[in-house]
Amino acid sequence: MRKFLSRSLTAIALLLAVPAVAQAAEGVALPKQNWSFGGLFGTFDRAAAQRGFQVYKEVCSACHGAYHLHYRNLGALGFSEAEVKAIAAGYEIPDGPNDDGDMFVRPGLPADKFFRPFANEKAARASNGGAYPPDLSLIAKARPGGADYLYALLTGYQEPPAGVTLMEGMHYNAYFPGHQIAMAQPLYADGVTYSDSTPATIEQMARDVSTFLAWAAEPEMERRKQMGVSVILFLLVFTGLAYASMRKVWSTVKK
Repeated sequence: MRKFLSRSLTAIALLLAVPAVAQAAEGVALPKQNWSFGGLFGTFDRAAAQRGFQVYKEVCSACHGAYHLHYRNLGALGFSEAEVKAIAAGYEIPDGPNDDGDMFVRPGLPADKFFRPFANEKAARASNGGAYPPDLSLIAKARPGGADYLYALLTGYQEPPAGVTLMEGMHYNAYFPGHQIAMAQPLYADGVTYSDSTPATIEQMARDVSTFLAWAAEPEMERRKQMGVSVILFLLVFTGLAYASMRKVWSTVKK
């Protein structure tokens, strides 16, 4: 029983420790951010995630897709059904063939996946100097450091240090591996106009879109954490009952 309890507590400690690890790019420590969704009881800040979707829509989606998301998923961020329909209808989605065997475009529907900015990888590379903009659906899980890395990358553009020569078409970023990145700085102050009047600084936009992408990569996180807490409570109660039962069973045995 003691061994079981010890292993359970060790596993819980490891689970709690993993999210707190901020890994580094090329030996540069990532600035640790205080996210609302961090920790055992963390939840997504819906207002920040909605602003982050606006940043993605108005800035990032020109080059980056989010192919694993459907417009209906936005309802989980607090968008109303009418708002989701309006967002989806703002895109022309290829469809078909129709009864005549022809392809056509139609207004988007909530059931559609997010619009793809390019028809295929070759078209994407041709429009971006040979670089292929990665899909952002799971980017927060695919990069060491998660949301911390995304925030650092978006705020890490600067002039190259003395003695550093950039390759043609590259830009200096303090947190990108190798420090040379093909993507030009995407965020500038007041690049978007938030409907809730939040000042659109580079740091605020980077924080908001990182929150949105963290949700996109793990929309079930809150439910998973709730289940985890329930499991931990169950294990604690079960352990107490098992120990009490053991004491009762062995209480009649003489030492």
